[in-house]
Amino acid sequence: MRPAEEILLHLPYLPPYRYVDEITFVSENRAEGHYTFRKDEFFYQGHFAGHPVTPGLILVECMGQIGLVAMAMYLYPERRFTPLLTSVEAEFMLPVYPGEKVFVESEKLYSRGGVLKCMIRMFNADRQEVAHTTAILKIETDE
Repeated sequence: MRPAEEILLHLPYLPPYRYVDEITFVSENRAEGHYTFRKDEFFYQGHFAGHPVTPGLILVECMGQIGLVAMAMYLYPERRFTPLLTSVEAEFMLPVYPGEKVFVESEKLYSRGGVLKCMIRMFNADRQEVAHTTAILKIETDE
């Protein structure tokens, strides 16, 4: 099992597509972390013109990087894998604007046969729920 700091160093993402500032907690059943959406993120130029809002797809990606991939790296430290998001059901309650910090909390529903399913919630700095998703990650081994 890898500690949170080591998982952060080995996440398979680089800017501009890495949406994790810190993994604050990871265990067999939970993962938590946060990310601040910079005002100069590439997607704000066109989503939406004159009124930038973080796209839902990017929010799902942030939730997946913290809530699925970090937990999978904790659960399977001996495996090198390519994370494949196979199923997502998401609901969005509030917009996320440039400069906002979001907090992600994930709870494992099950992990078996190289498949990890989690319920993931995203909150803003006021602890208002921004979005949630039930998502499935298939762990394809690189070896």
